[in-house]
Amino acid sequence: MKIWLDGGLQDMESARVSVFDHGLTVGDGIFETVKAVEGRPFALTRHLDRLARSARGLGLPAPDLDEVRRACVAVLDANPMQLGRLRITYTGGYGPLGSDRGEHGPTLLVALGESTRRPDSTAVVTVPWTRNERGALTGLKTTSYAENVVALARAREQGASEALFANTIGQLCEGTGSNVFVVLDGEIHTPPVASGCLAGITRALAVEWTGARETDLPLDVLERADEVFLTSTLRDVQGVHRVDGRQLPGAPGPVTAKAMRVFEERAGNDLDP
Repeated sequence: MKIWLDGGLQDMESARVSVFDHGLTVGDGIFETVKAVEGRPFALTRHLDRLARSARGLGLPAPDLDEVRRACVAVLDANPMQLGRLRITYTGGYGPLGSDRGEHGPTLLVALGESTRRPDSTAVVTVPWTRNERGALTGLKTTSYAENVVALARAREQGASEALFANTIGQLCEGTGSNVFVVLDGEIHTPPVASGCLAGITRALAVEWTGARETDLPLDVLERADEVFLTSTLRDVQGVHRVDGRQLPGAPGPVTAKAMRVFEERAGNDLDP
């Protein structure tokens, strides 16, 4: 397996990142996960645009997006596979053992792992912790992911594949690595970015392609929604058949199923929408 690290391809077994890298010591980094189908990345331009936005928000030097694109192509060419998870990681680089950054410049790492197609539906749980819609990292895709690790572990303990958060004022927000949509009286709704959720790439495409409305929603909308579905890079559009103890028989329901078909067709016709 070949990865890209700081300017070139390296063997995965011999590639090394400093133990003083700020991404390791304090979580000072950003990342993108890109779906790769038969060696071709999906929506790469949108992912790179968000990488640049996250870098600005975190105060990191602007990434060289041409280099990142070359790195993605090189890694995909070196590791052929049917369906892959392409991971772009960009950190503050070598630094002191504290919150201050060093002066050595950032670290760029691109790696690829195999993936499998997700099931058409899944189970989710709500968790008692909240997203801070006014936090310094709100809307940034950072490597500070421990909160998601804890929440996803709670979901796994309850037989679910995702955990859903409210924000600090009780509104439905997002999952650990997904955006959430609900169907009410035949209309699709999803929380707005102002709720504190990440501006997901798949979320944006689903809104464009299905006509979903961005709506402030209370967390308890999950108790009465006709249908619920998730979106993410590797889930695409995925129905939800259980929320906590509530079953949603027949998931994916008709509105979700149509959204799944539309997304698959549109994505298949344009790999960089």
